[in-house]
Amino acid sequence: MKNTKKYFNRLIDSHLLNWKNDDFKKPLVLRGARQVGKSSSVRNLGKSFSYFIEINLEENNGLHTLFTETNAIESICAKLEIAFNIPIIEGKTLLFLDEIQSCPSAIMVLRYFYEQKPNLHVIAAGSLLEFALETLPSFGVGRIRTLFIYPFSFDEFLIAMQEERLLEMKKKATTEHPLDLIFHQKLIEYFKQFLIIGGMPEVIARFAIHKNFLEAQQVLDDLLISLKSDFVKYKKRVPSNRINEVFESVSKQMGAKFIYTKIGNHLSNIQIKEALHLLILSGLVIPVTHTAANGIPLGAEIDMKKRKMLLLDTGLFQRILGLDVSNIVTENNFEMINKGAIAELFFGLEWLKYSSPFSQNQLYYWHRENKTGNAEVDYIVQKNSTILPVEIKSSTSGAMQSLRVFLREKNSQKGVRFSLENFSSIDDIAIYPLYAVSSFFESKDF
Repeated sequence: MKNTKKYFNRLIDSHLLNWKNDDFKKPLVLRGARQVGKSSSVRNLGKSFSYFIEINLEENNGLHTLFTETNAIESICAKLEIAFNIPIIEGKTLLFLDEIQSCPSAIMVLRYFYEQKPNLHVIAAGSLLEFALETLPSFGVGRIRTLFIYPFSFDEFLIAMQEERLLEMKKKATTEHPLDLIFHQKLIEYFKQFLIIGGMPEVIARFAIHKNFLEAQQVLDDLLISLKSDFVKYKKRVPSNRINEVFESVSKQMGAKFIYTKIGNHLSNIQIKEALHLLILSGLVIPVTHTAANGIPLGAEIDMKKRKMLLLDTGLFQRILGLDVSNIVTENNFEMINKGAIAELFFGLEWLKYSSPFSQNQLYYWHRENKTGNAEVDYIVQKNSTILPVEIKSSTSGAMQSLRVFLREKNSQKGVRFSLENFSSIDDIAIYPLYAVSSFFESKDF
């Protein structure tokens, strides 16, 4: 049946198009959590080909035997042509192997497409692909390209809401040239909406058409049920109810160091660690690791015992906690909403969404504990060769003691604060609105 759902443009589309036109392309593997839009993006790309074959290897398990012929790509393609009655022609056909995690032999075959049929466009994806990749001895090093996909970013949300002109205006604003107040306030309202509904494609699609928060909440509830139902597939030795307990605890501990004992004494550290590993592997949970931040790379001096945990999406976060979304809409101070953790979550997710999709990027924070007092900076990021401390404020005001401590101790020249304020600066601190993470990411001032 022909898919008639409206497709909303994504940042990943340009990367997929560049891959299509690359003379030295490799088979492409799309990686990311369930329901973030991997398949939809590939189908959209498929419209630009003369022929498109989509094979769901979870549903078509009878085709699994074809992919045992690792050294006979021509034979595999010939049989697929017969099975789907669609020609497979290099340069004209896009072959999409969806839910490839259900057929490990197909994953192993991908490398041979590059060696034996280098001009054929092949894309693979899967909702639980990371679990399969972890068990395979090798994964076609040097012969396969990877793209990581996340839910919609705030900029993509504005495009879905048909606010391209407002987006362009936001992109032109700087700390020296802030937005007019009327446009700043309009973006704040959209930002609040985005916090509530999040960036999961199905939710965005419904909200863009109907503008109905209640409907968006219902879709989020459906997504949560679907995502949790997958827990039984994660690993046999970790019961799904244990994974769910850890998943719920991640939401409750958002914005603070993740502490195992807060989950309860009925779970051992080994069980919690294993469940957390599986949730991170699935893409539902994203770690933020402590770094000493003494130099580049930031990952050179990390403390794995000090980690915060983020959920994949602000919409899912607020549904799990049962936050009062009316407060998000009406208040200009998110401190009352889970101590501002939702604003901190938003920044971390946005930073990943605008980062290069060709690698699995990491998030870091900084924390100092000594006799003179504690100090914590929400995020430490690297722009070019510069290390920058980033503080997240969930209102229009607030002290910046920790930021100042970091700048002094690390002898850093600049810091950044995100809040509900307009673009501005205070001495060596650049101030960005929370809705403008992409502006900071793309800024040449650092």
